[in-house]
Amino acid sequence: RVVEADKASKDDLEQAFSLFELNYRQANRAYLEKSFGRLRCLAFAEREGTTVGFALGEPRLIDLPRLPRQVVNLAGICCIAPQFRRRGLFGQLEYLIFLAVEMPAHSRRLTCGRMAHPASARGLTRIPTVVPRPGVRPTPWQQEVGRAIADAYGNQAFDPETFVCIGSGEPIGYPIIEFEVEPIEWEVFRPVNRDRGDSLLTMVWTPDAPPGW
Repeated sequence: RVVEADKASKDDLEQAFSLFELNYRQANRAYLEKSFGRLRCLAFAEREGTTVGFALGEPRLIDLPRLPRQVVNLAGICCIAPQFRRRGLFGQLEYLIFLAVEMPAHSRRLTCGRMAHPASARGLTRIPTVVPRPGVRPTPWQQEVGRAIADAYGNQAFDPETFVCIGSGEPIGYPIIEFEVEPIEWEVFRPVNRDRGDSLLTMVWTPDAPPGW
């Protein structure tokens, strides 16, 4: 089910906070509270009356550099109970969020997320249009679009060379993840300072990128 984040019940929010603490060491509750006010939709997965996953996100119409009125998926934090991971819940919850708000007809869509760990980014990094990519400097246009997306997320401090959203000075939390990660997957995450609360902005176009991208 999907609800508007600013209208979520107290119980819904507490369930989300509990899952957040299951997924992150030193989970920063203030960060999650701020996220509820930034993104419109909050999706829940439940099993026999128990919440086993949640995700934040929002589809939004944004005037991007050289691309007016572009449909953009802004994916937010997603937390899944440990016993229900690796079942596709993350993708399904975000999919429901992106269908929850009617958007104008469009030929392509930009999907974005701020990542805490390479394993979280895999769903996007395997798409050919992904930015950033290991060993490839983002083009000036890609940097401009990245800046616009960082603004949409409320990240005033953004490094367009590395696509790092610079944190507030306090950690968001440290992901508790057991996935095996290849060295090349860490490459774009090297500038991310988790102690400072950084995250990595990742963007992909589907089904294809605009000409010149």
